[in-house]
Amino acid sequence: MVRDGVRFFALLYDYVPDYLARRGALRKAHFEHASASMARGEFQMGGAFADPVDGALLTFRASDRRVVEDFARNDPYVKGGLVTAWTIREWTVVLGGGVTPPDL
Repeated sequence: MVRDGVRFFALLYDYVPDYLARRGALRKAHFEHASASMARGEFQMGGAFADPVDGALLTFRASDRRVVEDFARNDPYVKGGLVTAWTIREWTVVLGGGVTPPDL
């Protein structure tokens, strides 16, 4: 759903079992990749799930899901084999994130 000309997406990652042990070598490049997307106004927030650390949720504000697909395909975590699978879901935000709430 498009609200105020904006679409939101959730990017879900599944991690390899030894993610915590392996992420160090790719972490700086991953953060740089996310920071560049954030500077363009796309990446909103993200982080790993806790207990267990078996995946992550990253949120995006973009005009098209291809922005999120490109992010995932070029993410050093994906390219480096830390992500075993990823899924993009369009997310209908009705409150927060700069979205005008619907009339009730």
